[in-house]
Amino acid sequence: MKSKSSKLAIILVLFILILNILPAGAQAEKDIMEKMVAAMGGREALSQVKDSKITGTMEIIQFGLSLPMTIYQKEPDKFRLEMEVKGYSVVQVYNGEKAQVSNLQTGEIIDLPPDQARGMKKEALGNRVWLEPDKYGITYVYKGEETVDGKKCYILDQKFSDGDVITFYIEASSYLPYMTRSVGIDASGGQVETENRLTDYRPVGQIMFPFVITINQAGAEYARMKYNEVVYNTGLVDSLFVLK
Repeated sequence: MKSKSSKLAIILVLFILILNILPAGAQAEKDIMEKMVAAMGGREALSQVKDSKITGTMEIIQFGLSLPMTIYQKEPDKFRLEMEVKGYSVVQVYNGEKAQVSNLQTGEIIDLPPDQARGMKKEALGNRVWLEPDKYGITYVYKGEETVDGKKCYILDQKFSDGDVITFYIEASSYLPYMTRSVGIDASGGQVETENRLTDYRPVGQIMFPFVITINQAGAEYARMKYNEVVYNTGLVDSLFVLK
């Protein structure tokens, strides 16, 4: 009888240990994501966003340039970026199937290769990456904690079906994304590690939005995006995302 009681006690202890381990592993991704979605405005508010128009400037630090820009996004598969560069208008679009860009000087429309279109395709997903990750082949893995710029952050790897990984650093005190880290393709076609710091969060309706994004590449500050206005659900038409 004593032996059976001892075995039962051991089993109960192991069961309690397993329960204590799971929240830090298998359940951590879900717990952190749900708290992050709530901090961003909640599932209901985020799911009501069908399109967005964002205006602001892109500051290229190394060249001392400040370029006006407008970003249009229509969930789940359309994206458009307009930018003024030294008097020329540059437009990039992703229409759900392919990405195009207008030539800086001639205005000629160029189809971008798949590796350059991948980033735009992901931008087009908008809030779907948080609300419906399974539908788009996206998984999340909890990678522990790290202090970034004096801020305690929870780390989530966002993994896409094409193999791309974006690492999110979620600030523990607010549960808002503070930094992302990824490896992408630079203008010369080589790989470069990029860190984006998301700051100056402000409410846009019920949704918290970062009005400043600082971009570091290869360990140096490369650019800074400062947004002036964010407008949701203006009824963007599909033809806006096609260059002719």
